[in-house]
Amino acid sequence: MRQRLVIIVTLILVVGVLVALNAATYVKVEETVESESSPDRSTFNSGATGTRALYDFLHESGYQVARWRDSTESLLSFSGPKPATIVVVGRTIIPFSKAESKELLHWVAGGGRLLIIDRSPDVNLLPSSGGWSIGAHMTSFPRSDLDPANFEQMTAGVQQVPPSQPTLLARDVEAILPSRFAGAINVTPIKQVKKKSNAHDPQPEDQTAESSDDSEASEEPTPETVGDGPPSIKAEGSKVSPAPVVNFSRERGALLVEYPHGSGRIMLLSDPFIVANNGINRADNLQLAINLVTGNGGMIAFDEFHQGRGATRNALIQYFEGTPVLAICGQVALLGLMVIWSRGRRFARPLPLPQVDRRSSLEFVASMAELQQRARAHDLALENIYGRVRRVLVRHAGLSNNSPRSEIAARVAARSGLNRQELETLMRNCEDTINGAPTSAKESLRMARRLRQIESALGLGMRARDVRQDKAEL
Repeated sequence: MRQRLVIIVTLILVVGVLVALNAATYVKVEETVESESSPDRSTFNSGATGTRALYDFLHESGYQVARWRDSTESLLSFSGPKPATIVVVGRTIIPFSKAESKELLHWVAGGGRLLIIDRSPDVNLLPSSGGWSIGAHMTSFPRSDLDPANFEQMTAGVQQVPPSQPTLLARDVEAILPSRFAGAINVTPIKQVKKKSNAHDPQPEDQTAESSDDSEASEEPTPETVGDGPPSIKAEGSKVSPAPVVNFSRERGALLVEYPHGSGRIMLLSDPFIVANNGINRADNLQLAINLVTGNGGMIAFDEFHQGRGATRNALIQYFEGTPVLAICGQVALLGLMVIWSRGRRFARPLPLPQVDRRSSLEFVASMAELQQRARAHDLALENIYGRVRRVLVRHAGLSNNSPRSEIAARVAARSGLNRQELETLMRNCEDTINGAPTSAKESLRMARRLRQIESALGLGMRARDVRQDKAEL
């Protein structure tokens, strides 16, 4: 016991020393101040650069909105509800891989809507449309000391931008107010150069120049495919025009462009300030955000998986991340394993296990009774009972063990009022059976039961005698 107490006290001291060391070496990680150079565009962020305000507004307004915390692979599976619109805001913490980009664009081609809100979006998420290429670049870079919550610093010298044309995305929107760091979207035609049909057939230089000029002129987009009209304009053959539609634009470039991709549509907004917490309440930015995300209805999913808040992360571990609690738990688990390992190793000579006698006193009696019953030793069973009862009767009569049974029966009958003849006959039959007279199990049981009744009537049983002796002592 003393050795175990020493071990327990030692473990407590070691754990206390480890906790003290962790507490002494712990350095509190200060939260990084939000800035436009390193923003957090998550819907969980209620700061200036977050999108918590838009998410809460949509949720409280009755729209079916959710935080999508799974990978893009789940969009192509057949289990579970699928969103109608995926919203990707800002440069994500976890970038899109090429495989994820293909999966997301495959989902869009099947009829989904993809809304990308970024000043410099990932080119893998912006496929070309027909003969048009879509891209965006930043025109002004924010300084690190810029306060995103300062409205004057974010919109210095910026004018409100009205819609370029009446489209569904510009419905009920008079003008929006972007930040001065909004990107510029470029929509450029793709020039296709035809290969020469016969490389061994040389042509004059002037004829080659003329043919190349003619081919370029023939490949210029027709007015039916130019993206200056609303999305309802269709090309020949009743097909949706692949030309991008510019909804808002400035001198530097477009602010909002949409174009079809397969059976779905891709929308690109070049300024996250319009939907962020610090700019959603300016001008008609909120109305534009509602038009972008709602579409034709269905579930609106904000991508949180690539914002570093995927569903695969353990919430408990994430809560204690950055604190010494995880290190302390790991060290305690290591100590526990060491104790188990040390206790499981033999450090002395082997000792035999203690032999505990599990048998009870009645087990012997039951075993003997079963043996006698199987061997039909009725005389032996009756001998055990009659011998003890005769000794009790002799003691009750005040005689010796050598006294004849007639005298014992007479003396007991005189003192107790029992039938002398019956008692003497019972004693004679028991002695005859013990000496080898033939009997049966039924007869032996009857004689044993009668002996017990006489013993009980005289109060000579073991338990009755003990009770009577206790009363006499009191």
